Amino acid sequence: MTIRVKVLGCRRLVLLFLFLGLLLEAQAGKIRYSVPEETDKVFFVGNIAKDLGLQPQELAERGVRIVSRGRTQLFALNPRSGSLVTAGRIDREELCAQSLQCLVSFNVLVEDKMKLFPVEVEIIDINDNTPQFQLEEVEFKMNEITTPGTRIPLPSGQDLDVGVNSLQMYQLSSNPHFSLDVQQGSDGSQQPEMVLQSPLDREEDAVHRLLLTAFDGGNPVRSGTLRIRVQVVDANDNAPAFTQARYHTSVPENVPLGTRLLTVRATDPDEGANGEVTYSFHNIDHKVAQIFHLDSYTGEISNKEPLDFEEYTIYPMEIQAQDGSSLMARAKVLVKVLDINDNAPEVTITSVTTAVPENFPPGAIIALISVYDQDSGDNGHTTCSISGNLPFKLEKLDDNYYRLVTERRMDRELTSQYNITVTAADQGTPTLSTETHISLQVTDINDNSPVFLQDSYSTYIPENNPRGVSIFSVTAHDADSNENARVTYSLVEDTIQAVPLSSFVSINSDTGVLYALRSFDYEQFRDLRLRVMARDSGDPPLSSNVSLGIFVLDQNDNTPQILYPALPTDGSIGVELAPRSAEPGYLVTKVVAVDRDSSQNAWLAYRLLKASEPALFSVGLHTGEVRTARAVMDRDALKQSLVVAVEDHGQPPLSATVTLTVAMADSIPDVLADLGSMEPSTNLDNSSLTLYLVVAVAAVSCVFLAFVIVLLALRLWRWHRTRVLQASGGGLAGVPVSHFVGVDGVRAFLQTYSHEVSLTADSRGSHVIFPQPNYADTLVSQESREKKDFLSAPQSLLEDRKQTFSQVNFV
Repeated sequence: MTIRVKVLGCRRLVLLFLFLGLLLEAQAGKIRYSVPEETDKVFFVGNIAKDLGLQPQELAERGVRIVSRGRTQLFALNPRSGSLVTAGRIDREELCAQSLQCLVSFNVLVEDKMKLFPVEVEIIDINDNTPQFQLEEVEFKMNEITTPGTRIPLPSGQDLDVGVNSLQMYQLSSNPHFSLDVQQGSDGSQQPEMVLQSPLDREEDAVHRLLLTAFDGGNPVRSGTLRIRVQVVDANDNAPAFTQARYHTSVPENVPLGTRLLTVRATDPDEGANGEVTYSFHNIDHKVAQIFHLDSYTGEISNKEPLDFEEYTIYPMEIQAQDGSSLMARAKVLVKVLDINDNAPEVTITSVTTAVPENFPPGAIIALISVYDQDSGDNGHTTCSISGNLPFKLEKLDDNYYRLVTERRMDRELTSQYNITVTAADQGTPTLSTETHISLQVTDINDNSPVFLQDSYSTYIPENNPRGVSIFSVTAHDADSNENARVTYSLVEDTIQAVPLSSFVSINSDTGVLYALRSFDYEQFRDLRLRVMARDSGDPPLSSNVSLGIFVLDQNDNTPQILYPALPTDGSIGVELAPRSAEPGYLVTKVVAVDRDSSQNAWLAYRLLKASEPALFSVGLHTGEVRTARAVMDRDALKQSLVVAVEDHGQPPLSATVTLTVAMADSIPDVLADLGSMEPSTNLDNSSLTLYLVVAVAAVSCVFLAFVIVLLALRLWRWHRTRVLQASGGGLAGVPVSHFVGVDGVRAFLQTYSHEVSLTADSRGSHVIFPQPNYADTLVSQESREKKDFLSAPQSLLEDRKQTFSQVNFV
């Protein structure tokens, strides 16, 4: 007997569902596709590039990709065709079980715009599942006194497909005693029942074998069978009865394994085997049957697998009670699962930037973050935050997406790297949270100028320093990094006494060390004021400068200069006149001298070095006044010769001498008469002395001239050799290395010679200073500096001396 169950108005319902789907799609603005299940990999789903308004080649260029959460990637993008394709085999029953509509939702991210497009793909069911029964064979025991019309519920078949592909009808094999009747349940399910049509006779037939076949509506039609064995027993007139028609219980999903959840109870007033009741599951889902355990004797239901609210909120079961004579009763059991906060939020970094410049503007996007919690209610409500006082903030987007953006500008010199901790927490009790970390590197820009350690610098250098000597060193620091922190030094252009600063001082551009390019003279200038510039290598470069004062310290390098008495330029001899009647302390003359040095190097002391009559004269230590120490006697000679020494207080002290001739007479005629008698012998002695001196000077001059000629010839030969070497790329290979001094890459050659001959007309002693080479100078500048006498004897003093003393010049 075949019973076909037809769904009334199927076509109208399909049209209604299609219309509602189109309406919802238009309202939601989502991209929707459909694809049948069990298709091959890379099966075409839809032209996603066209629906996004993009060309196929723009998918890779603009970073278009699929963003999904919590499940295996089912779809992929074909960058060449711009189409959405399947990533593998799709099983609709695995995804959506018995749901009438199976929708897979995900988002398509256009990364360059950070924009999400929701996409829904409906998985169309195909007839790939055969109707199945939980048991291959079922056995019933029926009392032979069972009245016709008795209904025996049969196990329902299960077909994982939906719609027309699901189970549509049952068919029972032909038997004169039984027929099939299918009842429609309140939830639309079909419940097959076997109806007794005629009384049973155990003596005629003790066992009846039947075959129940379940058919689906697919093309081709698939079917499954259940073998039914009916054993006729003696009369049992009482069937088991449950204490409740429906049992309810609620348990938390974290209930321990083996916990007794519920106990069902059925009673049978019969005695013996007819009153013994056993319990079993009836019409229960395969997964549910694997989770729960039913004690067949006590009716106690316990869990043998963990319960999961996220998979099932309610576990429906049907319990069958059967006595020893196969009379049965059934009851519904509903186990409601209470959600607990057992799932921490899932945080996914969809897109992230790992390095940004320190001038990144506020509001710039650093990362795109998605948060998902599988729990429900407050347990599934999540919040997302970042910890610490960081220059970032989170902005909430739709569908539990957040974006991490900059809140204010960053400074690499304060913080060069940020470790951002993103915390997602739910609102359950207790609260569960998940942390993820984002490392962000801040790259440098040239926003810091070099900074000197001091606002200004000063240093001291003694005069007559060697050329090329290191004077001072400055250092500037740049808070930037790499090339932006590499500092070079230079001098700000300036002039000193109309001469460029660069001819006095140079600086090493890398180390900041300053060098003297010439030997400084305290008497020429006492200090130099210059500015040092520090410039970094950034783009554009930044710079700063600092003032530097170089103070020249005086050295005792100047001998005292005698201003009075001055040596005559016409070859005559100056004579000071003193009366023979002069009393002790009489002022004969005054020696006036100056020293171009300063401080104690210029403090002068006068003393009488030699005299014809040492006891006759005295010299003031600080004044230089020559006075008579006693009265002039008759035995004292008319002409007195005095040698006065002037010495400074430097270290070592320098001195100069002057010879005074004092005529002891009351009048000029007396002086002339006395000197006339003395002149021949004196001239004879002087002529002999002069001859010796002239010969000595001539000899020294000849030697010096020969030396100069040889030196010039040697220089010409070396110059000629140098020119030849330069023509062949040789350079200064012929000049001794000792004649060169290097300053910041500049090599200079300098060798000077000097000689001095001092002669005195009225002294028997003379001295000659022979030439001595000097290699101390280190620069190419060979300017001859003439020291100008900046001090001269006061004119008023000379005029006073003219009025007090008479001076006679002899030719």
